[in-house]
Amino acid sequence: MQRLYDFLRRHPTWVDAFWAVALFGVSALSVVTLDGVRGHHGSAAGGIIVSVALCVVVALRRRLPEPMLLLALGTGLAQLVLDVETTPADFAMLVITYTVAAIGALWASRLALAVSLCAATVAQIRWPDEHSSFAGQIAIAVFQTVPFALAWVLGDSMRTRRAYFAQLEERAARLEKEREAQSKVAVAAERARIARELHDVVAHNVSVMVVQADGAAYVMDAAPDQAKKALETISSTGRQALAEMRRLLGVLRTGEHQESGEYVPQPDVEQIDDLIEKCRSSGLPVDFKVEGTPRPLPSGVELTAYRIVQEALTNTRKHGGPNAGASVRLVYFDDGLGLLVEDDGKGAPHELYEEGGADGQGHGLIGMRERVGMVGGTLDAGPRPGGGFRISALLPLKPAH
Repeated sequence: MQRLYDFLRRHPTWVDAFWAVALFGVSALSVVTLDGVRGHHGSAAGGIIVSVALCVVVALRRRLPEPMLLLALGTGLAQLVLDVETTPADFAMLVITYTVAAIGALWASRLALAVSLCAATVAQIRWPDEHSSFAGQIAIAVFQTVPFALAWVLGDSMRTRRAYFAQLEERAARLEKEREAQSKVAVAAERARIARELHDVVAHNVSVMVVQADGAAYVMDAAPDQAKKALETISSTGRQALAEMRRLLGVLRTGEHQESGEYVPQPDVEQIDDLIEKCRSSGLPVDFKVEGTPRPLPSGVELTAYRIVQEALTNTRKHGGPNAGASVRLVYFDDGLGLLVEDDGKGAPHELYEEGGADGQGHGLIGMRERVGMVGGTLDAGPRPGGGFRISALLPLKPAH
């Protein structure tokens, strides 16, 4: 039964043609039967021709709704002119009224409504019932008009329903496209964040390795123990850099965060101590102080604080010049976390600016500002009076709305 139902839905014209043939058989039988009845209007040939035309209307109503409406109207006028009394084939008038109201053009729907409201009255005037009174004939006309009105209302309701479902489908398709666009934007933002992470990893760890390698080469003959210690620092720093790069590049390759034992967790505030110790061991004096009561912070705030300190110390090591020193202050407020990183380096100002100085150019400070902006904080960076560079950040514990 389901296959039959699907077949009929795929071939609606065949279904209409079947009912048209059935309607023609009934109409032809009716015409032949009434042909010899006394008082019958019209010839049998005229009745057959009218029945054929109206059955064609039924067969092609869904394929050609507007032309079939005009054919039905023309056939009806021919009936009136040739005095061919109504037959069962006139049921096609009711069918085409519903069809054009449901799927036809707007002008065809309005024309069908106007004609259907007048058809029964005109037929009653053309072929009045001799056995009914004037009031009875009016009642018959009204009774025959009601089905036409209901057919048009039903067809118009189907049109409205189809339009509503089409609008829902269009809206669903539009929302799907918007979701895809938002997903692409989210992926692009995530990849930009990963690129900043990768920049921080490479810039910090490689600079540490370069400084340690230079120191090891300098003291290789005079102090082998110090050279060995520097090489061990290079080794551990390189392993950490490789671990973080594997994690970040793995995300870039797959587009998804992977959980694996070889991937290290995101840095947090507690690891700033280790970061500063590495800087000290690489030859950069760093004064580190924590003010306020340490407490758990949102992961985004902790990662941002770590990366700011990492980037600031990396810039000091690269651009601060010889004998440069730095200080880091970490302040816990009731509603946020404060960071102050200063150095007394005497490096060339243009180098700082190229890397990301106070003018906001370059990748260093741009990355810091983006990180701080993502957590709703503020960042102030620029040269210190008398030399050196200063970075101040305030990271709220709740994101700004």
